Amino acid sequence: MTSPASAFPHLFEPLEIRGKRLKNRIMSSGHDTSMPADNLVNDQLIAYHRARAEGGVGLIVLQVAGVHDSARYTSHVLMATDDACIDGYRRIAEACHQQGTVVLSQIFHPGREIMESSDGLLAVAWSASASPNERFRVMPRALDQAMIDEIVAGYGAAARRLCQAGLDGVEIVASHGYLPAQFLNPRVNRRTDAYNGDLDARLRFLREVIAAVRAECAKDFIVGLRISADERDIAGLTEDESLSAVLALQGQLDYVHIVAGTSASLGGAVHIVPPMAIEAAYLAPTAASFKARLEIPLFVTGRINQPQEAELIIARGQADVCGMTRALICDPLMPNKAAAGRHDDVRACIGCNQACIGHFHRGYPISCIQHPETGRELQYGKPNPTTQRKRVMVVGGGPAGMKAAAVAAQRGHEVTLFEASPQLGGQVLLAQLLPRRSEFGGAATNLHREMELAGVQVRRNTRVDRALVEQERPDLVILATGAKPYWPTLEQGGDLQVVDAWQVLRGTVQLGRSVLVSDWRGDWIAPGIAERLARDGHQVRLAVSGTHCGESLPLYVRDQMAGELHRLGIAVTPYARLYGYDDSTVYTLHSASGEAMLFEEVDTLVLCQGHEPVDDLGTELQGLVPFKRIGDCMAPRTVEEAIYEGLKVAWEI
Repeated sequence: MTSPASAFPHLFEPLEIRGKRLKNRIMSSGHDTSMPADNLVNDQLIAYHRARAEGGVGLIVLQVAGVHDSARYTSHVLMATDDACIDGYRRIAEACHQQGTVVLSQIFHPGREIMESSDGLLAVAWSASASPNERFRVMPRALDQAMIDEIVAGYGAAARRLCQAGLDGVEIVASHGYLPAQFLNPRVNRRTDAYNGDLDARLRFLREVIAAVRAECAKDFIVGLRISADERDIAGLTEDESLSAVLALQGQLDYVHIVAGTSASLGGAVHIVPPMAIEAAYLAPTAASFKARLEIPLFVTGRINQPQEAELIIARGQADVCGMTRALICDPLMPNKAAAGRHDDVRACIGCNQACIGHFHRGYPISCIQHPETGRELQYGKPNPTTQRKRVMVVGGGPAGMKAAAVAAQRGHEVTLFEASPQLGGQVLLAQLLPRRSEFGGAATNLHREMELAGVQVRRNTRVDRALVEQERPDLVILATGAKPYWPTLEQGGDLQVVDAWQVLRGTVQLGRSVLVSDWRGDWIAPGIAERLARDGHQVRLAVSGTHCGESLPLYVRDQMAGELHRLGIAVTPYARLYGYDDSTVYTLHSASGEAMLFEEVDTLVLCQGHEPVDDLGTELQGLVPFKRIGDCMAPRTVEEAIYEGLKVAWEI
């Protein structure tokens, strides 16, 4: 009998590394979660990884564990510098081993890549040399021999503790410009001792680290290395340099794991968690080049979102294991679904970066806009069937309404969703029309599938009013009626064409040649509109009321977008609060000084000024039936809040 996993025969072929058996080639790669408390593994982190192990992942690589007190690059980094860490790691290993998942941990020193300290003071950063970091504006102190010896010993001691805790191995982090890469990079390493010179000298630090780890751990303990195949920065490691390094080291390692980018620059850092504007599985050709030269297994990570993509990479011999971290954040059950032949049920990651790395950069536990249960496993991780079945009427087929309907039906309620238009998706349908944002439409597709599986009844082309609610007689109405573009009151001295972003995206207006896009929200809408119009041949300027373009966006999304606007020659003016217009001039005020700033020779002004709730039905239903508002009809925000509120209200019915 043919196994359902035969659709992905290479992806689900086991792989043995140093006597440890990976049941498939799917890896949750090391990624910060902002979940640890007091720099130790806690219940929240254990529940997070347990969910992925239960979902069928073959390999989990835990987030970085600091090997020395100077490795505290964030206030919530895990530390493996004291035996107090062992118990937490033991608990996480046991939880994952129960599901047949191999568990490693990254061991780590950032060198000069220090993001923050625990008390707000600037930390002393150490590196191979006093070569400054551009992104965090850090000038490090060059390591002396005593400090090098201390850190190397720290790698060994950290690995010993992780081995003692029952983990299967460690991954030494030499990627993204962290400390080992700072020794390896001849443009950063300017030492005059035995740690610099030819390749072998620049590898001395890494060789000592690997030797220290091997000396402290059991013979069957896996030791791998993660490295950026190309740091994608003018001063970063090149592909040739990284390949030469791993070829020289492979005799000491059990595998090599390649990624791209560097933490040291804005452009390089985009590749730490590449956003949806970057092609899916984009590192597969690079992986093939490394794989062809290596004699040990090669792992690759870089926007591999779907089991179909991973299967092709493995089948083509480009890599042995695929890192699918955000895919597993979005759908922890992805491996089991794929193995069972249910790949159409996989909730595909769209690479938006909003709640995963976006949360991390703001110091919050990571989650997923599509699957807010992620990071909240202790609250939403177990089924919550209802004890009293209710008739639930959901009004609005955007993300908030669809999530509420799906979860309420999963819990056992009788749910009908009403949508006024022919198509479900709400503002997601507009978001997907922007340049390089087409994947955003996947959020609507995924939520629609969740509703189908849960048995939600859907009535399209149906506008709900008080009379229909009286006719349906529900026990509860969930209002998810969304929002509409906000048009501010402006001083008007002429007949300049003024339109909003929705009109542009829907193609209902004809624009003039010279366009000014005015941005209040600081999100992706205005830059996306500007880029689209520039590509269509318009002369475009972008005026933002904040300090910079994309101020509200996740960092890597913002920086990638800023680079694209620069390439297109779109002028961006910050601190520009919209005030008014005449026939061909738009007037703004500097939002800090209050002084006038004029934009002349404008044919069309495009408003990206946020949204206001659509809540007429809420007023009509007062006193008629119990109802709850969620998403933008409560207060216009983002798709993340909308979907989370859909989950929350449905969970509590």
